[in-house]
Amino acid sequence: MKVLIKKATVLDSGSDYHNKVVDLLIENGQIKRIAATIKEEADTVIKANGLCVSPGWVDIFADYREPGHEQNETIATGLNAAAAGGFTQVFTTPNTDPAVSTKSIVEFLLKKAEGHIVGLRPLGSISKDVEGKVLSEMMDMQAHGAIAFSDGWAPVQNANLMLKALEYVKAFDGTLIQIPMNASLTTGGLMHEGPVSTHLGMAGIPTLAETLTLHRDIELLRYTGSRLHVTGISSAESVAMIKAAKKEGLNITCSVTPYHLALTDESLRTYNSMYKVMPPLRSEGDRKALVKGLAEGTIDCIASHHRPQDWDAKTREFDYAADGMNVQEVTLGVALSGLKDKVTQERLVEALAIQPRKIFGLATATIEKGATAEITIFTTEGSEVFSSNTLRSAVKNNPYIGKELPGRVIGIINQQQVHINN
Repeated sequence: MKVLIKKATVLDSGSDYHNKVVDLLIENGQIKRIAATIKEEADTVIKANGLCVSPGWVDIFADYREPGHEQNETIATGLNAAAAGGFTQVFTTPNTDPAVSTKSIVEFLLKKAEGHIVGLRPLGSISKDVEGKVLSEMMDMQAHGAIAFSDGWAPVQNANLMLKALEYVKAFDGTLIQIPMNASLTTGGLMHEGPVSTHLGMAGIPTLAETLTLHRDIELLRYTGSRLHVTGISSAESVAMIKAAKKEGLNITCSVTPYHLALTDESLRTYNSMYKVMPPLRSEGDRKALVKGLAEGTIDCIASHHRPQDWDAKTREFDYAADGMNVQEVTLGVALSGLKDKVTQERLVEALAIQPRKIFGLATATIEKGATAEITIFTTEGSEVFSSNTLRSAVKNNPYIGKELPGRVIGIINQQQVHINN
């Protein structure tokens, strides 16, 4: 199959064509030609205003719920959502039933994803069965395909266990992923603790719940000399702490969700549980600090934190509604709505495609003649309404359905397959 991409800006700092507007001809999964103009016939011709091509995007934190919770999301529906969102590779959380704590579950997930255009990379659990008590067999899982290790939505609370985990992964140069969240300080909390929570009369979650765990993990990282990726940071204080740790030379990286770049606790004034997430949406000052942190490179990546929840889990009373937002398909639009002109296209691509590969040791995807095509095709110009009719995910806990979002993912090319959004 031949695909001709017309008049696209290449966004790939490792390519000779970086920031150049070119035509690209892709045949049977390989970039055959790159030139100012290509007039060759093709099965599919892609054109759009402000068209861009970049190395394929990588989502380092998404929940597909299989095995055990297939009513919320399966591997198939999750990967379809990823393709629609522009991702060519996805790291999946270990919070399944059974949890991703053994090589057999890792192998099961990889088998389920075989043949799909999007590559699946399982995250093995840090603790056995994600219970936070004893370490799982991380080295065994790594040998069978686990890309990194995390307890996902149940971050490690025991400092001694976290210390042992950081020491353990050094044996094979592994990386831990941790949401900075102190469970004892979040218990009973419904939203960010601040003027809005006071006005609404809702129990708040202080920023301290994040920064206390982050401080502990930075100290453990300094002690062990290991590798840590902090995901879902939500506060200005966290950005400052990570910036200081990087300046010190610690091997720490971090990511932010698209919705923390775009939304604040003001969204909860309607008591709409679609905006109930963990870590919670925080203040406008925090949001601006996150945008600045991304722009300057303190924040390395954008991770969707895609967390599908069924109708019952989200439509009950706010106090009892489940956390999470099904956002993988609209990651670009949601991020752009918050970033506006504060972050360049080049930096956006670094956060979505370049830095995840560097941090987690993935093979480089590059846009050069003769290279295997693993690319995302998109535009940051214009806008479109996100419709439930085009939703690929199995459930609809997404507050952006029916809303207009900037930019558009045109499609992806990966593993000798082509996906074009309607």
